[in-house]
Amino acid sequence: MDKYENIELKALFEVSKVLTSSFDLGKNLYSVLEILSKALDMRRGSIFVFDKKTEEISIVAAYGLTEEEMKRGRYRIGEGIVGTVIETGIPMFIPDIEKEPQFLNKTGSRPNKKGISFLCVPIKIEEEILGVVSVDRIYADEKTEVDDDLRVLSIVASLIGQFLKLWETYKIMEDENITLRAQLKERYNFPNLIGQSHSFQAVLKTVMKVAGTDATVLLFGESGTGKELIAKTIHFQSKRAKGPFVAINCAAIPENLLEAELFGSEKGAFTGAVKRIGEFEQAQGGTIFLDEVGELPLSLQPKLLRVLQERTVEPLGSSKTIRVDVRLISATNKDLAEEIRKGNFREDLFWRLNVIPIYIPPLRERKEDIPLLVEYYLKSFCNIYKKSVTIDDEVLKVFMSYDWPGNVRELANTIERLVVMTEINKIKLYDLPDTVKGVLPLKPSFSGELKLPREVEELERIRIMDALPKYNFNIRKTAQALGLTERQLNYRIKKYGITIRKGINLYDSDN
Repeated sequence: MDKYENIELKALFEVSKVLTSSFDLGKNLYSVLEILSKALDMRRGSIFVFDKKTEEISIVAAYGLTEEEMKRGRYRIGEGIVGTVIETGIPMFIPDIEKEPQFLNKTGSRPNKKGISFLCVPIKIEEEILGVVSVDRIYADEKTEVDDDLRVLSIVASLIGQFLKLWETYKIMEDENITLRAQLKERYNFPNLIGQSHSFQAVLKTVMKVAGTDATVLLFGESGTGKELIAKTIHFQSKRAKGPFVAINCAAIPENLLEAELFGSEKGAFTGAVKRIGEFEQAQGGTIFLDEVGELPLSLQPKLLRVLQERTVEPLGSSKTIRVDVRLISATNKDLAEEIRKGNFREDLFWRLNVIPIYIPPLRERKEDIPLLVEYYLKSFCNIYKKSVTIDDEVLKVFMSYDWPGNVRELANTIERLVVMTEINKIKLYDLPDTVKGVLPLKPSFSGELKLPREVEELERIRIMDALPKYNFNIRKTAQALGLTERQLNYRIKKYGITIRKGINLYDSDN
């Protein structure tokens, strides 16, 4: 191996190292051209990329050119040497650019062309041409290395082609990631926390204050009040938004597996154990959300306390500690003070978790928020299921009367069910599930103001109007369900002025 070949190999090795160091397109390609210039005396160099959409060839990296000169270096297919190489896919060598009319010098970077040779090689993967790499060269009369230079440039172009393909894939994934994060940030934004009540506005005020900090937060509230939604909002509105949000339900994982789940494990740490990264490590640089933290076994509570104090975790079966940079948000529907009194929860851990306590009120304590929530979920589910559904005022009154033991989650599920199941474009009283309908008042007149026979008639009328839509206004089935004959049912329908037609609000029939 002669001296020049040795220099070539070293240069190619450096090029391959640069192209695998990162996905910084401009920096990496500039470094490649710099290596070619310094190691192989290929002085002025450019890398052009072909844009299939615009069919334009432009410079993405250059060595020895100013930014203004780079901007001028644009070609069409077949235009100049660069355009010809893109069109044919064949390398070109111009011994003297001063004598070559096809050399356009669009960049204007060569005021004195005399004695400059030009090499231009296509960048391609299989038959797909991605661009070209070009360099200026000055050859001594007594020594010609054109073939060697074209061979080296072809290898470099092949490496650049592979890098460009990988970069394209990376860029697509990065763009998708940015879009998804923007969507998440918008979804978990303060305007999406619905509520105008004083109690809920107090929650929002606290969330806005703590979101920009790394303070540990403990969320209190009944099941279904939206504790995880609040936790995600805090994360996506914080400086950790680009980091991961890792949620784990402490009550959903068996005690013997929870430690490995949280802190990780080494292979062989216990029977069947494999090496795994714990949730705290996975949340590195982001937020970990421990839901139902009141269910955390006493045996694991000291280890969680150590994580909060030392900011380190020790995987099962390992003697090494791993430093973690995470923010902790926890949630519980238990009275932790009572759990401490019973000996089920450590007091020192409670004070570590309870730096910023946020109490999320149940829906029955903020009923003025129900109309806003109904409007929000109705719109959301109509968009999802491609329907246009409104809600009857009487239904909204029932919603306001109901206590919602499942809180916002139950309300959302109820509205989704109603949107899916309704056959008309308006949700009526008879569409409501039995659990909610249980609060439905018969009529305000059932308070002793009417005589008993009139109250019986009113009850009968309501029962018939409730049953008819359930059986699709089928007289025979409705009569059977009510224990009447078809003749008796028809008589009562006529007597009470009930209209048998879908879409008519039977509860508002004149009587």
